[in-house]
Amino acid sequence: MAPVGEESRSETAQQTLAGSQAAPSSPRSPTPTRTESCTAKAGRRARAQPELPPEDLSLLLQILFRSVLPSPEEEGAGNRKSGKSKGLHLSLLPPVGEELELGPAELLQRDVVLAGLRGCRVRLRGNANTLRVRDCRGCTVLCGPVSTSALVDGCSDCLLVLACQQLRTHRTRDSRFYVQVTSRAVIEDCATVSFAPYTWSYPGIERDFESSGLDRNTNNWNLVDDFDWLATDKPSPNWSLIPEQERISCWD
Repeated sequence: MAPVGEESRSETAQQTLAGSQAAPSSPRSPTPTRTESCTAKAGRRARAQPELPPEDLSLLLQILFRSVLPSPEEEGAGNRKSGKSKGLHLSLLPPVGEELELGPAELLQRDVVLAGLRGCRVRLRGNANTLRVRDCRGCTVLCGPVSTSALVDGCSDCLLVLACQQLRTHRTRDSRFYVQVTSRAVIEDCATVSFAPYTWSYPGIERDFESSGLDRNTNNWNLVDDFDWLATDKPSPNWSLIPEQERISCWD
């Protein structure tokens, strides 16, 4: 014979079980898997972002660029606080086939990143601090003097016109460089890249060279170190000089 307390608890449990079985339960939708949930969210995001015509996209890019630039008061306060004049890090992520341009006010001593461009023509008229060009295909990049380094990584079929203190090029194929560089250019894991002297000009470029600190009389455009070719008795097959008759002199 079970104790009185145990018998009471048993009866209570049976009544509770009976009540839950008698009450109709509302059907519950199955919990979506993690994959289903992510797919649904991606679908909602895609539906929420309609495609814009090219002219609206170009305008949107200019607005986005100017929206991240600090006001003169904010920039001055930040410089006084940090004791440095380092600029903002800017990124270009436009659609295919756009023509984009930034001027001296947007570029002065700022870090510029061009990433994922396809068939774009970019003009950077001004003095940037650094330049990074990553994963671009079929693009033309015209850039004013860069105070320190320019890095080109993972690009192909591009035309790059750069003036900088140091040029490093990684994982790049079938591209032409028109450069003014005060040190020796460096390539690594590159193929079919060619070089010629810097020939781009625009109103105010002399002022930009002065603010960049680059020496216009020093240009090692034809001195390239290939980290994948250590032989000294044979030239690297990965780079060449653009023949003079094939060089571009007019960019506009």
